[in-house]
Amino acid sequence: MRVHLCCCRSLGRVRTHVVIGFILLLLLAGVSLTFLLPNNEDINILRELRRSSNTSRTLADPEESFTIIMQTYNRTDVLLRLLNHYQAVPHLQCIIIVWNNPGETPPRRLWDELGPHPVPVLFREQRVNRMRNRLMMHPDVKTDAVLMLDDDILLSVPDISFAFSVWKQFPDQIVGFVPRKHVSSASGVYSYGSFELQDPDKGGGDRYSMILVGASFFHRRFLKQFQEQPAEVHTLLDRTQNCDDIAMNFIVARQLSKRPSGVFVKPVHMSNLEKDASSGFVGMWHRPEHMLQRSYCLNKLAQIYGHMPLRYSNIMITQLGFPSYANHKSRM
Repeated sequence: MRVHLCCCRSLGRVRTHVVIGFILLLLLAGVSLTFLLPNNEDINILRELRRSSNTSRTLADPEESFTIIMQTYNRTDVLLRLLNHYQAVPHLQCIIIVWNNPGETPPRRLWDELGPHPVPVLFREQRVNRMRNRLMMHPDVKTDAVLMLDDDILLSVPDISFAFSVWKQFPDQIVGFVPRKHVSSASGVYSYGSFELQDPDKGGGDRYSMILVGASFFHRRFLKQFQEQPAEVHTLLDRTQNCDDIAMNFIVARQLSKRPSGVFVKPVHMSNLEKDASSGFVGMWHRPEHMLQRSYCLNKLAQIYGHMPLRYSNIMITQLGFPSYANHKSRM
């Protein structure tokens, strides 16, 4: 009996110790988890990060950074994908979204709730859906360099970084990824041509005389000069809802005299996401009158300014060679 009672007492003491140890372990775990939770100061920091994620940052040296301007219409799903992609671009200070959907609210709240983000995104709502809204003098642009992108173009980060380095060598010109040309006839009438049109009599590969601004770098001062064009130019652009990029090439070329308005940088990877948009909206370049309008604009702009300032170039700059002769069939 004594042996039995001693064993029971010993087991009772062991169980008591086990229970007490388990309770102490739970208390220690709770204290540890408490330390892992964000305190009030951390919460305030997170709130500040979210609040400031969509405000423009002021950089000490605007020459070492750039601003993206992207105009969008009816492609919210693709837009969010692009915004996420471009957050990883180095030297990018700010992204300005020119919201061309009058009466519709931009996805500002959704974007903010899923923040904070490395690069601030500013939504600028427009009262009228106009093509030339993207070339307004946006007060949020604090950098010298502007990278203008269409809302269906996805450029690789290395392509953007390389083009930015090229632009710093040619800040007076448009540095971009999509070249075009004007073709003149013996009668003096101009036609708008794509880069693939050959010039067999000229040699030296293909030629171009324009760089489309929908995938290009240029200096922000050209935004101001775009607004200072003759009123006839703005009327032409609004009537056609087209040709704002041709007008920009005219502005740059008129300042460069005999030099071309742009420098062509061959992209390594550039994708068109137009088909990925759930809205089904297709770009204006699909319109049957698109090319005719652009030829019409070439002649009207030459008439307004009294001459044709565009000059040809066949220089193509690539990441695998600097420089090269332009050839649309080349994979480099």
